[in-house]
Amino acid sequence: MLGFVTIRENMGGADRLLTETADALIARGLRLAGAVQHNLDRGPGQDCDMDLRILGDAAPPIRISQNLGTCAEGCRLDTGALATAVARAEAVLAKGADLVIVNKFGKQECFGRGFRDFIAEALAQGVPVLLSVPVEQLPGFHEFAGDLAQPVDADQALAWCQAWGRRAA
Repeated sequence: MLGFVTIRENMGGADRLLTETADALIARGLRLAGAVQHNLDRGPGQDCDMDLRILGDAAPPIRISQNLGTCAEGCRLDTGALATAVARAEAVLAKGADLVIVNKFGKQECFGRGFRDFIAEALAQGVPVLLSVPVEQLPGFHEFAGDLAQPVDADQALAWCQAWGRRAA
């Protein structure tokens, strides 16, 4: 099963929700794979730094954002760092997981990159996946997920994970 949360205010809310959900599930003894995002405020007029914490992996988080300078207009995502994060998450999944949480199904995943294959592999193994989807990426997500996608209310994310995680365990 593939559960998805869409929080319309901003992705920071989804990041906090998924991080809190992952921490609660780890505290309950579930084995998780995937990644949650933490944004570090750099001050007024500065873009935040984006770090991914790989669930089930004790190594330090991976910075997936690049500082392109104050006049830059390009994408700040460091795709090489994202690929490293995916590889580390795949290594955790290969050891076994009760549940997968991925910070988001974003543009990279819509284009067939990022965590897309990782999500597909988890589902192929019968491991439930919870992720967030930005509103603008919903069409690409539904094209990928089809009828496996189940909307999850933000207030019910932990309960959804506990129910599906128990089935997987």
